[in-house]
Amino acid sequence: MLILAPMQGLTELLFRKAFQRCYPGAFDCAISPFLSITHGNLKDATIKVEDVLPEANEGSMPVIPQLLGHEAEGFVELANRLNELGYSEVNWNMGCPMRRVAAKHRGSGILPYPDEVRSILDSVVPRLKVALSVKVRLGYYSIDEIDAIIPILNDYPLASVTVHPRTGKQMYSGQVFLEKFAQILPQIKHNVVYNGDICTPYDYRRIRTLFPEVKDVMIGRGALYNPLLPMQIRAESPDDFNDAELSSQMQMTSAQVFIVSLVNDILQMEVSNQAKIRKIKEYWCLLSKALPGSEERKRKVLHASDLDAILRLIEDMAK
Repeated sequence: MLILAPMQGLTELLFRKAFQRCYPGAFDCAISPFLSITHGNLKDATIKVEDVLPEANEGSMPVIPQLLGHEAEGFVELANRLNELGYSEVNWNMGCPMRRVAAKHRGSGILPYPDEVRSILDSVVPRLKVALSVKVRLGYYSIDEIDAIIPILNDYPLASVTVHPRTGKQMYSGQVFLEKFAQILPQIKHNVVYNGDICTPYDYRRIRTLFPEVKDVMIGRGALYNPLLPMQIRAESPDDFNDAELSSQMQMTSAQVFIVSLVNDILQMEVSNQAKIRKIKEYWCLLSKALPGSEERKRKVLHASDLDAILRLIEDMAK
């Protein structure tokens, strides 16, 4: 199974619908960007869950809502509200590396505190009306923090455990600790999903070869660098994409189609032009990597401040 990773501000509903429209079935499902337990009013949760409202997600890929926080009461309340909306599973974010999140023992910031993890699961799991999966890193400060977390996770009926084999302090760069992943993999009793640095079909095949027991893989930035990546992975024969020139051409065409489609959706948003510009630039930083042309030319989009000028630059590069 191929799963679209949650990336705050990026893999939101807008992106998921455009991706499904351009590449139907490329991903089996997505984990939503996190819904904060503590942000907003849980009694009127419409705004909090608007990214995963079923009626808004028609035409999108299947999505599993992800929750961020360590407040048991809020977790149960929001998770069961999502069950009322038709969801059968939620995911607990224990992987977010952002400092302002981790400093409050949320995301990967909770990993150095196994007693807190157990306390939350003890309180939450018996009261949930949905299945629970978790997404973790190896730790926040150290890759060995996971050693105390695994026995705790094994004590609960989790749907899956997604592991990104970095620490929170690393953010999204630096070494992926595959040796540590290999060490902990047999210790986890649940279905394990691999996440981290899958940017090419080769990366995917390497992980599946190293860890044949891992059947499910989560892809994040790789799908923005190259929107065709899930389809390349799904190709019946890897040789279908062995011709470097053909593969490069397909990748560029794919990115051009997707970028135009996504930008058109952004233009339909009921927000100011400045908000549209910010959103376009957020995606452009990643999606433009798959387009032809010099980096200097691509940077012109980021330096432009007028929406019409930005659209002309993108249209010119997407031809």
